[in-house]
Amino acid sequence: MPGPSKAGLFVYAKHLKRLVSFYETVLKISTVHQSDECVVLQSPDIQLIIHAIPQHIAKGITISSPPEPREQTALKFFFTVSSLSDARQAAAELGGEVFTEQWSSPVFHVCNACDPEGNIFQVREEIH
Repeated sequence: MPGPSKAGLFVYAKHLKRLVSFYETVLKISTVHQSDECVVLQSPDIQLIIHAIPQHIAKGITISSPPEPREQTALKFFFTVSSLSDARQAAAELGGEVFTEQWSSPVFHVCNACDPEGNIFQVREEIH
């Protein structure tokens, strides 16, 4: 495993394997470490640690299908992807969603997205 990242993000998951598969596929990011409690995903840009919610807490959490977006949060993270279209398709196949509303700047297009547990984030596609 590469050395510790200087920056990263923790995501707590009710369904660890499902969330890992989602982020690996949608973001094209690789697993560099895994245990029963957490999985570390890494790209050249960020380290994403997905940590299982303890079972005694997780059993009290309900995840709907499709997931209810958790829009009332103070933080939203973003990732750059090679294709918003590919990210949208992969997210839909894995129980999440890349929303259709899109914003643009001179350097990227951006869409909000939701993972299978309702966590909101953004995906950005660079404009070449």
